Amino acid sequence: MQLIKKRIVLVLLTILLSTSGSMAANAQTSSEALHNAQQQLEQQQQIVNQKEQEKQTVNQEIQSIQQELQSINSYITENQKEMADTQKKIDATNQLIEKKKEDIVNLEDKILARKDIMKKRAVALQQDNTVNMFIDILFDSKSIADFIQRASAASTLMDADNTILTEQKNDLQKIEEDKKVIDQQEKILEDQQKILASKQQELAQNLQKRQQAMSQMQDKYNQIVKEQALAEQQKSGIESQLKDIQARIAQEEAAAKARAAQEAQAAQETSSASEVQTGSTSTSSSGMNGQEMYVTATSYTPFDSYHITAAGYDIAANPNMRLIAVDPSVIPLGKHVWVEGYGVAIAGDTGGDIKGHRIDVLLPTKAQAEAWGRKVVKVVILD
Repeated sequence: MQLIKKRIVLVLLTILLSTSGSMAANAQTSSEALHNAQQQLEQQQQIVNQKEQEKQTVNQEIQSIQQELQSINSYITENQKEMADTQKKIDATNQLIEKKKEDIVNLEDKILARKDIMKKRAVALQQDNTVNMFIDILFDSKSIADFIQRASAASTLMDADNTILTEQKNDLQKIEEDKKVIDQQEKILEDQQKILASKQQELAQNLQKRQQAMSQMQDKYNQIVKEQALAEQQKSGIESQLKDIQARIAQEEAAAKARAAQEAQAAQETSSASEVQTGSTSTSSSGMNGQEMYVTATSYTPFDSYHITAAGYDIAANPNMRLIAVDPSVIPLGKHVWVEGYGVAIAGDTGGDIKGHRIDVLLPTKAQAEAWGRKVVKVVILD
């Protein structure tokens, strides 16, 4: 009996070790795949986070450039307004310049007229000097009153000549002064135009540069969005792969446990059958220790009922195994029992008619079952 138990334990250990080795190998492979998938998922998540940070950074740069563009556009608008105001001033100054030019022309015409008068006066003075003129006035006068009148007219004429000369000089001086004023105003306006034009050109260049920078940032932003979408897609693929691996691991574990259970059950059934067959040659209970009792024993075959017993044994696959149907309240299921005239069997089944001190012994054929019949036998519950 001890030898049989050792054989059973050895068989079970062998099955468990081989199954454990297979499970360990499969578990190791699946575990490595799971670990690699988790690492890939973590790396992909880092890429997604990095792209999100890059996107936020570029978005901040875009907002900054937009503010700069708004500022530049404001400066351009202000500068254009200043240029328009300056142009108005230039137009007004040009009108004043044109007016001054007209005044200069008028003065030049006056000067030219005065020159003609002075030329005639000079000719007259050359022909008749001033002394002779006064002598003629004196002797040609008809009276003292006429003399005074003629002398006064001559003096007035002389004063007029002096006035003409003075006005001529003043007008010429004014023309020169007006020309200087015109030159200065034209120079100021020209400088203002250059400054504003230069400023406008600089603003336009800055605007173009910022617009180019904006375009580049937008392209960069769009590229990052695409890369982030790709990373998200790859992440989803890895997550799906990870779920598949986890499901496969669960299936492998379940299958391995099922195989182990089946192999253990088959080994137990085989060992039990071997034990029963080995014990079947023993017709005496001498040397067997356990609870003894007498029971009524009938028989059945694997074809008389469902082939899977109450304890889970497949008696159709193992028709020669030693197995009895019992009342579990009298003989517990799973116990090894010596049956008089039958040998050592496993208490592995129950039945509707098996109540109290009654058992059914399993026999492989109908003929053997009929030969067994119905009889009272002694049984010993071994363990």
